[in-house]
Amino acid sequence: MASVRFTVTPTKAEDLPGLPDTSPEIGSRSGTHVRFGSRESVSRSEPHSDASGGLTTTAGGGGTEIPCHSIMEQGDGNSKISSVYINNSHGVDDDDLYDRNLALFEEEMDTRPKVSSLLSRLANYTNLTQGAKEHEEAESIGEKKKVSKSPQMGTFMGVYLPCLQNIFGVILFLRLTWVVGTAGVLQGLCIVFICCCCTLLTAISMSAIATNGVVPAGGSYFMISRSLGPEFGGAVGLCFYLGTTFAGAMYILGAIEILLMYIAPDAAIFTAKGLEGEAAAMLNNMRVYGSICLLLMSLLVFVGVKYVNKLASVFLACVIVSIVSIYVGALVSAFKPPNFPVCMLGNRTINSHDLVDDHCAKTVLLPAEKEDANDTLPIDGNTTALPTFEPDPSSALMEKTTYLWSRYCQSTELNASCDDYFNTNNFSRIDGIPGLASGIIADNLWSSYLSKGDVVEKSLLSSSHGVHLASTQQPYVFADITTSFTLLVGIFFPSVTGIMAGSNRSGDLKDAQRSIPIGTILAIITTSVVYLSSVLLFGACIDGVVLRDKFGDSVKGNLVVGTLAWPTPWVIVVGSFFSTCGAGLQSLTGAPRLLQAIAKDNIVPFLQVFGHGKANGEPTWALLLTALIAELGILIASLDLVAPILTMFFLMCYLFVNLACALQTLLRTPNWRPRFSFYHWSLSFLGMTICLALMFISSWYYAIVAMVIASMIYKYIEYHGAEKEWGDGIRGLSLSAARYALLRLEEGPPHTKNWRPQLLVLLKLDEDLHIKSPRLLTLASQLKAGKGLTIVGTVVPGNFLQSYGDALAAEQTLKHLMDKERVKGFCQCIVAQKAREGISHMIQSSGLGGMKPNTVVMGWPHTWRQSEDPQSWKTFIHTVRVTTAAHLALLVPKNISLFPSNSEPCADGHIDVWWIVHDGGMLMLLPFLLHQHKVWRKCGMRIFTVAQMEDNSIQMKKDLATFLYHLRIEAEVEVVEMHDSDISAYTYERTLMMEQRSEMLRQMRLSKSDREREAQLVKDRNSMLRLTSIGSDDEDDTDAGERDRAAPGDGSSERHRRIQMTWTKEKAAQYRATHSGCSTPEGFRDMLSIRPDHSNVRRMHTAVKLNEVIVNKSHDARVVLLNMPGPPKNPDGDENYMEFLEVLTEGLERVLLVRGGGSEVITIYS
Repeated sequence: MASVRFTVTPTKAEDLPGLPDTSPEIGSRSGTHVRFGSRESVSRSEPHSDASGGLTTTAGGGGTEIPCHSIMEQGDGNSKISSVYINNSHGVDDDDLYDRNLALFEEEMDTRPKVSSLLSRLANYTNLTQGAKEHEEAESIGEKKKVSKSPQMGTFMGVYLPCLQNIFGVILFLRLTWVVGTAGVLQGLCIVFICCCCTLLTAISMSAIATNGVVPAGGSYFMISRSLGPEFGGAVGLCFYLGTTFAGAMYILGAIEILLMYIAPDAAIFTAKGLEGEAAAMLNNMRVYGSICLLLMSLLVFVGVKYVNKLASVFLACVIVSIVSIYVGALVSAFKPPNFPVCMLGNRTINSHDLVDDHCAKTVLLPAEKEDANDTLPIDGNTTALPTFEPDPSSALMEKTTYLWSRYCQSTELNASCDDYFNTNNFSRIDGIPGLASGIIADNLWSSYLSKGDVVEKSLLSSSHGVHLASTQQPYVFADITTSFTLLVGIFFPSVTGIMAGSNRSGDLKDAQRSIPIGTILAIITTSVVYLSSVLLFGACIDGVVLRDKFGDSVKGNLVVGTLAWPTPWVIVVGSFFSTCGAGLQSLTGAPRLLQAIAKDNIVPFLQVFGHGKANGEPTWALLLTALIAELGILIASLDLVAPILTMFFLMCYLFVNLACALQTLLRTPNWRPRFSFYHWSLSFLGMTICLALMFISSWYYAIVAMVIASMIYKYIEYHGAEKEWGDGIRGLSLSAARYALLRLEEGPPHTKNWRPQLLVLLKLDEDLHIKSPRLLTLASQLKAGKGLTIVGTVVPGNFLQSYGDALAAEQTLKHLMDKERVKGFCQCIVAQKAREGISHMIQSSGLGGMKPNTVVMGWPHTWRQSEDPQSWKTFIHTVRVTTAAHLALLVPKNISLFPSNSEPCADGHIDVWWIVHDGGMLMLLPFLLHQHKVWRKCGMRIFTVAQMEDNSIQMKKDLATFLYHLRIEAEVEVVEMHDSDISAYTYERTLMMEQRSEMLRQMRLSKSDREREAQLVKDRNSMLRLTSIGSDDEDDTDAGERDRAAPGDGSSERHRRIQMTWTKEKAAQYRATHSGCSTPEGFRDMLSIRPDHSNVRRMHTAVKLNEVIVNKSHDARVVLLNMPGPPKNPDGDENYMEFLEVLTEGLERVLLVRGGGSEVITIYS
């Protein structure tokens, strides 16, 4: 590697030229740097003597910086110098040296910083910690604000253990045994495997997101929202929030169930007899105690999060100890199974709570003198039971009935009438926990789904198979809900959630990109192994009837998983209680912060209030809302009903995480470069498919509700317009879809059946950038019943380099008006020196591919007669010609200010169509599109056509009615006959006035040109410069061209005279005398003696006659649609063309002039 060698030589201050003796320390700035950027060996100083203390420094590499923090001293102890002057005797500053090296870029340093500055900022980047430490420090009252330390948590403490604590939960202890007993070992393994695969694939996708750039502090919501965009991010974030909130409710219900069923059954407030009554009483107890527990937990979270975080390790220890006790108990059961006998009647399981006298028999034999039932123990069988002591042979034995006899026979007498099933079957006892070596797993392999009210039975035991329906009044163990494979999936899935706990602590991690993938995936693998092995252990150690007994009624009310634990069931009971309480606290801690993050992003406006909290940042209002939503879950009061709800929300969240990864990979997003090497898009797609399948497998109606909620949130954010732009993958999908659609549209021109107006609306802005005719956009919105494209364009006069800011301001004005009129479309502002050029460029370049405008909407120049400047109407006619040349349709509304707004619907009236010539059917289609809008919906449609003398008007009317019938358009039809008539004096006079006015204006403009030439003459005479152009650019385009065309014979000499001659006073007077037509009375007399052109008279005659007919028939119409005649081929008649249009539409309030593009836009075929 080449090195750069430079020499720094300290010099006395007084030896430096130009420095006063009293100068302070030179270069005393602490931030002085020596910069170099070339890979070469350069000697930067002249040789000095050894006494000067020369210092040589060598550095490798190029483009680096060496801070010169140390101050170099001279050997004699004189003044210190920190500035470094390299090969410059005048003391050039080092920054100047560096800027000299980059002088080519110095003018852009504000917007394009130096690479060194950029790298310095990136090197100093730190995550904002939002983990436990921040909250603890914020709550420490009286403590001084500590200097923020860099995050130091590693993979094990920061990700692995939090994920374990959140994944292991209430379902493992309360429901997994029931799932295994109901679904069987094989289907139970399938359920666990599917759910674990779903979370593992989601974790792989999440790892890809976490390693695709710096992980922001804020956790999983930030990763999801920044990958999916504001709309999807907000919807999924709120689903994640609702899932976390209902998870808190589920954990609280689980804790209360453990409390009331296994720890303190006597604490129940509500009690009842019978199966239905007990269930209702239990739900009410859950509601009361659950609400109290939720209140206490919310107060604890409100008072101090640091206590929750300190207790987290205790709760995790409870979970680990409980799981270890299960494994130890399973191993011990292979040698010494625990004693939990189960009483059976035939193959039906007896509720042990009803064994009041502890006799699993019908009758017992007691000595005659000892009738106390407590002195005997039951034996299995249908006959008598022997006492435990040695009976006296001399004493007589008496047969006594047990408590179970009284339940089935409603009497204690031996001759009482009993239940048929009771009479035909015997009582027996089986081992509830046969042990690992018993081979019971063979009986538990297959499923045993039950309906609500069914008795839990053991199929291998003998039983009379007659029709003996069990009564709920009898002491059996009943199924409380109807079970199925799909239901069990929904109930079990919450036990594998919690995989995002590590990413939620991303702000506290030392290396989040490394810790999140490793810790999360290891935690999922660990929990998956525990769940799968637990399914096998439960199936191999516990009898099926006990597994299917959800609440342990057959084993004296013990927690079923606790019967397997070692050394005592209380290890599981106490451990599971504290672990569920801890999980509930974690949910109530995390959910409000998640809602606060969503609210602070300001993508859901009505949630802004929840972004505020206490002075230390604690989300008080978000905690209140979380507690209210969790209370809704607690009022449901059933763990089995709440679990599928949060399953839906978590599955929705996981689905979109996988979707984001798959989309960004398939779309080849340039910024998608994850470091996680075990990721592939097919894994994300598989995970997304599993999530979607699990949603509908577990509960299709909950899945639909969750999707509706997410869709409503999405549309709400989209409707209000998310101001955030995070460069999401969904935007990439939109771009790819748009590209694909545009390429498909490019394949050929649209068929007539698919034609719809793609509008280019030309608006004019005044000097203050205010829109002159905003109703043009209103009319465009009323025409958009046919949907299609809308481009709103305007031309900003000037030069692009100087007027770019004006163009941006004009674009914002157009967007504001489009939002106001609710027009979906695009804006286009073109900066051009002349309006006509800008409009021409816009018509040529607007649109993309098949999405190009096919219809131009422009306003009518109202003041064209009064304006001295002819450019307004000349621009109008030029636009008409350009649209005709481009084969585009043209709509010109006249009196646009009188058209109704979107808030002024027409209560009645007609839309009149005057179909004079056929130019593609636009006149038929436009009234139909207008009629779809609410403004014109109540208006009828009338179609008029003109018949000449040689036409059969009756047949024309029939044909037109048939044509409209085939077009499926309802309208009144009328044929107007126009008889041949002589040209009236009015027409002749109108034509004469038009031509005289045109000639007068032309002469006036010539006089104006002459006056400008005189001014130029004076200037030319003073400066003695050759005149190279006469008049303005606009006049060159108009008036000079007209003169050249008017005298084609001497055109070349005219141009030669204008350009080559040097003007003198005499020549100017001579030229003015020969070319000025209206400066003398003779010129006016010549103008008044003009005879009108015959073709103009004929055109005026047509305009007058049509106007009379139209005004007569349509004077009361809401709007009149009329064929717009084309401009003359000879540009000399442009002004006459404007007059013809004025005469044609005179006396009509609202007119829409329509000019077709030359292609058919409507068809009678389907």
